[in-house]
Amino acid sequence: MAEFFITGDAEADGLLAREPLALVLGMMLDQQVPMEWAFASPARLAQRLGGRLDAAEIAAMDPAELEAAFKERPALHRFPASMAKRAQELCRALVDHYEGRAERVWADVATGAELLARVRSLPGFGDEKARIFVALLAKRQGVRPPGWEEASAPFSDDLRRSVADADSTAALEEVRAFKKARKAVGKGKAD
Repeated sequence: MAEFFITGDAEADGLLAREPLALVLGMMLDQQVPMEWAFASPARLAQRLGGRLDAAEIAAMDPAELEAAFKERPALHRFPASMAKRAQELCRALVDHYEGRAERVWADVATGAELLARVRSLPGFGDEKARIFVALLAKRQGVRPPGWEEASAPFSDDLRRSVADADSTAALEEVRAFKKARKAVGKGKAD
């Protein structure tokens, strides 16, 4: 089992390593909040839902109850209501297409292109997020169908640029520095 060094919390990182649904939810939540917050949220959600994550149970929940779980302090996201809805849509897609098992998204893929297409079809996964997730699966979980490098480019390279590259606390710091520099360039504040 791969180790994760994303959240700064050993329990939350352990859940990401052993529970594919936690990893998918963390990736889906990784937008407009620090990645540590996004990837720690599945562990908090599991605690709020009785100690476990189950796609079928989340898909079938009363939307108001799931929203309340997302809004409970500390909130699971900067936009808890919309992310609760998106998480429920994601779990419904997993139930409808993968028997509620997140790992089936990548379990039997023949190519990187097929894996990218499956991930991209999930609610909450645009092109860049899907490419990062393919890179994360390859680099951290050993899911490397032929062509994964092309499917996840540029995140398949050796730069420490995304959550896929956080294989130690030092690497996580490098990823943060890369993101900060990229954000500064985007705002016209390049070093």
